[in-house]
Amino acid sequence: MAIVIGQVAPDFSLFDSEKNKVTLSELKGKNVVILFFPLAFTGVCTTELCSVRDNIASYNDTNAQVLGISVDSLFVLDKFKQEQNLNFSLLSDFNKDAAKAFEVLYDTFPAFEMQGVSKRAAFVINKEGIIKYTEVCASPGDLPDFAAIQSTLQSI
Repeated sequence: MAIVIGQVAPDFSLFDSEKNKVTLSELKGKNVVILFFPLAFTGVCTTELCSVRDNIASYNDTNAQVLGISVDSLFVLDKFKQEQNLNFSLLSDFNKDAAKAFEVLYDTFPAFEMQGVSKRAAFVINKEGIIKYTEVCASPGDLPDFAAIQSTLQSI
């Protein structure tokens, strides 16, 4: 069953690019924006995450912590974060636990027939851990609706 607005966000624990364990349920008290993205170092993913980087003040203004999540290893994500000067956490879902929990895992990624790649998706979770916004992009080439994400953050 797909993730829906109003439900409690599935919990997960993943390592970030600095090798720290991040557990979603421990972030209660903050709004959280989760951005699943297919693969580091690809064009659309770079555009998406650099857009967030360039607009991080709008997330900070709404007491939102941004988490970028992909199936890349934490070592790849560390290099990607450094090269793009990203100013928010990137989490490795190498074992695909979070993507499965949020139901955003491709059976087969449209490009190169890769299996086990996460879809591009965005979720906003409020301070109580409740899903307030959900978007799973129809194509990996589509970007999330950042205006809708910001509107949701401002309304919670």
